[in-house]
Amino acid sequence: MNATDRTPADLLRSALAEDPARPLVTFYDDATGERVELSVATFANWVAKTANLLQDELNAEPGDRLALLLPAHWQTAVWLLACSSVGVVAEVGGAAADADLVVSGPDSLDAALACSGERVALALRPLGGRFPQPPAGFVDYAVEVPSQGDRFAPYAPVDPDEPALAVDGARFTGAELVERARSDAAALGLGRGSRLLSGHSFGTWEGLSSGLYAPLAAGGSVVLCRHLDQLTPDGLEKRVESERVTATAR
Repeated sequence: MNATDRTPADLLRSALAEDPARPLVTFYDDATGERVELSVATFANWVAKTANLLQDELNAEPGDRLALLLPAHWQTAVWLLACSSVGVVAEVGGAAADADLVVSGPDSLDAALACSGERVALALRPLGGRFPQPPAGFVDYAVEVPSQGDRFAPYAPVDPDEPALAVDGARFTGAELVERARSDAAALGLGRGSRLLSGHSFGTWEGLSSGLYAPLAAGGSVVLCRHLDQLTPDGLEKRVESERVTATAR
């Protein structure tokens, strides 16, 4: 990655320029058997579409607060980078009533209704599938995002010294987030080509760092596992081998 990168969106742009074909996020849900692998290019495409949805359809602006009510999931990672691209503050597990807009999974729709702004719902179904019946009061992400543009340009430059992320009582600017991610990557021994397996939730900085930011900052990739406790020790050993995992955080 480039030393001049100062926001998560910068890190993604550098990764895309360096090697767009390499894996970036490999996601497992051990409750359903789902596996999804996204290259840097595919992940960046999802981020661009989501950022365009945020900016053009949901009218989000730099400094707006987005309550992100999603579990550790590849689509959550997409939303985190889309927020960074627009300059929106991603408040992971934030109070919907205090946010300008909310993004919710299927298990937090009732809490998300407290938001008076735009509400987006994700079914979190395999391959990014839509809800069988759209939830009332919400935009279905899977319906709206495919038609968005494949390239994104913010209307206003994103200031790396402005707030970018809030999680578990901690707040980070874009620049602080990148610096912390680089430090975590070094502590985990990550470098270019590293494969970090993470079973942490996204409700803490540790989970967000191991599940996205540290591998991205290091030029590596993440094997993100939801419901990892449902995998047997033998199954975990086989996954580590088959996915060429070089480090773990769980």
